[in-house]
Amino acid sequence: MNQAHSNKGILIVTCTDQPGVNAAVTQFLFQQQANITQSDQFSTDSHGGTLFMRVEFELADLARRLPELTESFRPVAERFSMNWGIRDAGERKKLAIFVSKEDHCLQDLLIRWRIGELPADIAMVVSNHPDLKSIVEPFDIPFHHVPVTKETRLEAEQIHLDLLEGKVDTVILARYMQIMPSRMIERYRNRMINIHHSFLPAFIGGKPYQQAFDRGVKLIGATAHYVTEELDEGPIIEQDIQRVDHRAHVQDLKRIGRDIERIVLARAIQWHLNDQVFLNGNKTVVFGS
Repeated sequence: MNQAHSNKGILIVTCTDQPGVNAAVTQFLFQQQANITQSDQFSTDSHGGTLFMRVEFELADLARRLPELTESFRPVAERFSMNWGIRDAGERKKLAIFVSKEDHCLQDLLIRWRIGELPADIAMVVSNHPDLKSIVEPFDIPFHHVPVTKETRLEAEQIHLDLLEGKVDTVILARYMQIMPSRMIERYRNRMINIHHSFLPAFIGGKPYQQAFDRGVKLIGATAHYVTEELDEGPIIEQDIQRVDHRAHVQDLKRIGRDIERIVLARAIQWHLNDQVFLNGNKTVVFGS
């Protein structure tokens, strides 16, 4: 799919909450003859806390004017010591999807991408097994089989880095059953999203559904989070649950869990692609919709 441009822009800001920030942002956009169509903000504390702001706006000929707009905003950003960014909402980020043998999240993302619900380009699918190649091929997306063993882990890491370099903005772990090495995590810090097959923090480790069954759980859930060096401890983007009861067996829990995983991962990716997720330490502020 080709890169698209629109007259819709997104301005994101993180800074110390202080008088005048909101007024300065809106006044700047007004002076540029931009029309604000949506604005979200959250402060951890109105007296010197951290302010997170996301503004959608429309501006004629945005693609051409974007460099000028960015440069003009710098004095505003410097006055309030902002971390910030402005981009054309029509610019499509590039994804790499990592998978192993489970196909439910991959299939869901491929279909969403095909029908236009996933505002990104899928640059490639990477797997440590060849099993899912036949699912990917009809979508005309490159599939790379990179085996990972204890003996080849370093070699595989370098292959991954070489494959992704310059081609990918965000990495999606769609039930990729390998621990990501530190170099990969650092290279894609806050741009690598994992779907965990439980409602974190709970039942961490192997056979989560068996653990859930053995404990007689009443809720099944899934968690999408950014990947960090601490396994399954990264900032949580999205979670969801479904109630179950004593009649549910392990296979029932797996089936229910797969459905939740698909939805939770898709939401998290959508919000990430639309710059709706802000990091707040090891937590996130998500302007979901």
